[in-house]
Amino acid sequence: MSEHGVDSNQIRELGRQALGDAHLQEAYRSSTLRLYTHRLAAVSEVPGFERLRERARELKREVMDHLDFYLAQFAENVERRGGIVHWAESAEEARSIVGEIARRAGASEVVKAKTMVSEEIELNPALEKAGIRPFETDLGEFILQLSGERPAHIVAPAIHMTRHDVSDLFVHNLHSQPTEVPEQLTAIARRALREKFASAGMGLSGANFAVAETGTVVVIENEGNIRFCTTAPRVHVALIGIEKLIPRLADLAVFLRLLGRSGTGQKLTVYTSLLTGPRRPGEDGPEEMHVVLIDNGRIATLADEKMREALYCIRCGACLNTCPVYRKIGGHAYGWVYSGPIGALVTPQLTGIQNARELPFASSLCGACRDVCPVKINIPDLLLHLRSEAQERAPAPTPSGAALGERTTIRLWAWAMKRPWAYSLGSRLARWGQRLLARGGWIRKIPMYPASGWTDGRDLPALARKTFRERWTEIEKQ
Repeated sequence: MSEHGVDSNQIRELGRQALGDAHLQEAYRSSTLRLYTHRLAAVSEVPGFERLRERARELKREVMDHLDFYLAQFAENVERRGGIVHWAESAEEARSIVGEIARRAGASEVVKAKTMVSEEIELNPALEKAGIRPFETDLGEFILQLSGERPAHIVAPAIHMTRHDVSDLFVHNLHSQPTEVPEQLTAIARRALREKFASAGMGLSGANFAVAETGTVVVIENEGNIRFCTTAPRVHVALIGIEKLIPRLADLAVFLRLLGRSGTGQKLTVYTSLLTGPRRPGEDGPEEMHVVLIDNGRIATLADEKMREALYCIRCGACLNTCPVYRKIGGHAYGWVYSGPIGALVTPQLTGIQNARELPFASSLCGACRDVCPVKINIPDLLLHLRSEAQERAPAPTPSGAALGERTTIRLWAWAMKRPWAYSLGSRLARWGQRLLARGGWIRKIPMYPASGWTDGRDLPALARKTFRERWTEIEKQ
C-alpha cells in the first residue's frame, strides 16, 4: 500500500469478482455502449474530425514542451486579474492549502463541483478531519458520497449503479419515496443540495482547461451545479493539475469541439463557464478566487520523454467506453481514482509502479483506445513501455507451478523466434500435432496449460496447411 492509500495490484481478483456479478455486468454494458454509440454519431457529423484531433495533439505537445513558460504565464495572468495562485508539489501540500483557505474564510461547509483531482488528493477526508463538511453537488459524485465509494468512471462516476440502486440509496439516506424515474431522482438530489449553495462559505471546482494567455479557468458541465459552486459562495477555489493548460483562448474552440463529442456524444456540453478572476464591480461571483496548481507526480511524468504523452489526456473517458477490459471488469477493479486504459497509464506514474504494476498488463492491446482518443495518445505503445518498466523496477514474484510453465513456454517461443530453423521445425510439428485438435479449421479446446487458458474463453484458428515461406516459394516458381 502506497502513501496514496492505493494498491492497484488486486485488479485480477477484483476483475474476477466483477465478472461474476450479473447486475454489475449489465450496468456497465448498457452505459458504456450508450456512450460509445453516441460518440460515433456525434463524430460522424464533423467534417475533418481527424484534423481536429491532430491539432489538439499539437497543442498539447506545445504545452508539455514549454510547460514552465505556460505555467508562469497563466499564474501571472490569474494574479493580474485579482486571483491568488498557490503551488502544490504533493497531495499533502494541496490538502493543506485548501484547508488553510477554508479556515481563513471561516467556512465550515464547502460545496464541491466534480473534480477528479480532489479525488486524487483525497481532499474530502482531510476537510472532514479539519471540521469542514464537503458536499458533492455533481449528481454522480453526490450518489457516491452517500454510498461511500470512489468514482467508477472519469466522466460518469456512478456508471456502475442502476436507477434502482440510486432509488434505494436515496430512500435509505434521504428518506425519499422509492422511484426509478430519472427526473424524480434528480429532483430529490436537487432538494437536498439546493440550500447548500447559499449557506456554504466556500465553493471548490476543478478545471477542464486553463488558458495561459488570459488566466482563464474553463469548466464544462451538464447540470449547472458548477456555476453555483463557483459563483454563489464568497470564496472559490479551483484545483488544477498542471497538465490542464492550453496556450491561447482561441485554442479552446478545438478542445470544446472534441471533448463533448468524445465524452458523451454531445455537440457541446450544456454549460461552458470561463472564469477569469474574482467578481468586479457590478458582477456576480466570488469575492476571492484561489487557483491551486498541483504537481503530485506530473513533473516526474513530464521528465520521462516516453510517458510525457500521457499528460495530453483531456479526461473525456472515451477510452474507457471502448475498452473491452474496462467494459467487463468496471472502474473499481483498477483500485484508484483513474480507471480504464488511461488509468493504467497515469496511476503507475502518480502512485509508483510498485503499487500499480499489474495495470499495464490488464489490456488486450487491441488499439481501440488509441482510435477514439481525441488527442491521439498512443496508449497501447505506452502500456508496453510500462510493462517493461514494471519488469525492471518491480519484477513479479518468482513464479511456481502453472505460472512457471507459462513463463517457460514464452521463453522457449522467444528462443525459437530468433532461430529460423527452430521456428520452421516447430511450425511443422505444430501443424502435425493439431490434427488431433482442429475441427473445421478451428481449435476449440486444448487440454494442456497454458494454452488451455486461451481456449477456455475463445476459439483459435487452426494453422494453415502451408506456411507463408512455402507458398512464396511456389509463387516464385510459377
